[in-house]
Amino acid sequence: MPAKKKANTKPLTGAALVKEVCRRIRVARSYWDAHNNRACRGEREKAMALYESLSEAEREKVPQELRVWLRYRSEKYFGDERTPPGGGKR
Repeated sequence: MPAKKKANTKPLTGAALVKEVCRRIRVARSYWDAHNNRACRGEREKAMALYESLSEAEREKVPQELRVWLRYRSEKYFGDERTPPGGGKR
C-alpha cells in the first residue's frame, strides 16, 4: 500500500511558489523528452495553473528558458485547436 501524502494546509506563496512552478515545468520537460505525453500533459496543466497565479514580478523570476518551453508547448501541442487525447484509437 502506498504511503499517504501529507495534506498541504498552506498554499504556496512568494519564492516557494516560483520554485514549485519551475520544478513542475522541469518535470513536464523530462516527461516530454521521455515521450510520455499523458504525464507531460498533466504536469504541464499543473504548472500552467500555478504560473497563471503568479504576479508579473514573480513571473520574471521564472527562468526564460522554462517560460518559453511552457508557452511553446502550450500553444503548439496542447492548444485548443489540437485533437484531444484518447480519440481515434486504431
